[in-house]
Amino acid sequence: MSAQIIDGKAFAASLRERVGAHAATFAEKAGRKPGLAVVLVGEDPASQVYVGAKGKATLAANMESFEHRLPADTSQDDLIALVEQLNADPAVDGILVQLPLPGDLDEQAVIAAIDPGKDVDGFHVESAGRLMVGREGFVPCTPLGCIMLLQDRLGDLSGLNAVVIGRSNIVGKPMAQLLLDANATVTIAHSRTKDLPEVVRRADIVVAAVGRAEMVKADWIKPGATVIDVGINRLAPAEGEKRGRLVGDVEFAGVKDVAGAITPVPGGVGPMTIAVLLRNTLVAAHAHEGLEPPEGL
Repeated sequence: MSAQIIDGKAFAASLRERVGAHAATFAEKAGRKPGLAVVLVGEDPASQVYVGAKGKATLAANMESFEHRLPADTSQDDLIALVEQLNADPAVDGILVQLPLPGDLDEQAVIAAIDPGKDVDGFHVESAGRLMVGREGFVPCTPLGCIMLLQDRLGDLSGLNAVVIGRSNIVGKPMAQLLLDANATVTIAHSRTKDLPEVVRRADIVVAAVGRAEMVKADWIKPGATVIDVGINRLAPAEGEKRGRLVGDVEFAGVKDVAGAITPVPGGVGPMTIAVLLRNTLVAAHAHEGLEPPEGL
């Protein structure tokens, strides 16, 4: 029996639609639209695609989009000066500095310069600390999107065994904390974990965020488990192809015959990231205007 395919694209479209409706209501109350500023340094092709997609999605959700494209040789001081300018701009509710940054720019210093109240990416140390101690704050968009998909699929996660493969600050660690907050029993696994397949086999929920193409095999998965594949990797082109296909960290073809539900790549977790970014920006805008955040987001 094949797994249910978790349609992140459809869920994200629904979330963006709800955000857009709430943003229109916000504009009526506040006399302005929520504003998201995106800063891109250099000309990394993937980053340019992401920034373009974020801009279009922001406008479609009844929000203002402020794009700042800087040359690759921008200095640390000039980049931080722009961030501070955006911190002070009342039209800007969220600030996103597209990573990775080129050259010798210090990503942590740039993130630290963002006003935590505008840190809609959830990467600031204050945001991370708030998540850790259970206080309200911004959560990185990808793990928050993952927990939305899991709760939509499974409902209450209490008592379920969850394994997160990967320990990055952007996905692995916040994902584990969100699962813990949802009363799951959580294991963080990584490249140094002993007998990783056996650890994964005990999981009712597997979140793969390790960045290795098709690493998680079918015989790693407990029958009926829910598998969230955060990875996005491009394989080398096959003979006669111009571009290699996109795959996740999970060997989809095999795992779908064992799992109870699985996110595809593409079309699973990816679309959720931008939708949650818009959601976070809307929440920030309400906070800046002293309004209660909309329910159901």
